[in-house]
Amino acid sequence: MQLCVALDMESRAQNLALLDKLSSFEIWVKVGLRSFIRDGKEFLEQIKAINPRFKIFLDLKLYDIPNTMRTAVEECNHLGIDLLTIHASAGVEAMRAVTSLGGDKPLIFAVTALTSFDDPSFVPVYNAPIQTHAQTLALLAQEGGCDGVVCSVFESLHIKNTTSLLTLTPGIRLDLQHTQDQKRVATPRNAKEALADFIVVGRPIYNDANPAKIAQQILDEIAQ
Repeated sequence: MQLCVALDMESRAQNLALLDKLSSFEIWVKVGLRSFIRDGKEFLEQIKAINPRFKIFLDLKLYDIPNTMRTAVEECNHLGIDLLTIHASAGVEAMRAVTSLGGDKPLIFAVTALTSFDDPSFVPVYNAPIQTHAQTLALLAQEGGCDGVVCSVFESLHIKNTTSLLTLTPGIRLDLQHTQDQKRVATPRNAKEALADFIVVGRPIYNDANPAKIAQQILDEIAQ
């Protein structure tokens, strides 16, 4: 299981300062929509300048018609990223349009259900429980040629048992009492038990006075 640190701080300078403190680690870093819109390709280049071994996960959650998604991913292929997210809800045709691209493209992960949902808030929107909906979308993502899916820890094990997909699980907390805007949260140990391949950790690392210590603590926990 691999650690991905979310760069969700208030400014580029803060994110880069965080990476300076984590520069000795071989980890993934997540660049979200806000950071990418604000800081662009230059930010990605600055990440690699701090440590060329950092792997970049660009979390854009693309969701559009197949041709638009295909051409958008073609542009992303020039950014030097290692993983890109799209929405599984865009459908098999759209996912195939993306995954069938040639050349040196990043891993493509399809988002199933956002971790800001719980069942009471999810069912009125999608007319199905989260577990059922996420499993359906995971099967479509596999049909669409994706490398993996984004899901919570609570869906990961079932998806791992029924598909060949990798799973990336956000909503990871060291203390489950501090959930912030996430509703389906879990610990690194929970994620390991659910056979997750990647965990995304943000606030527990960057809000700590010693982010390197917390990152190492997480790496030690998932290595056990």
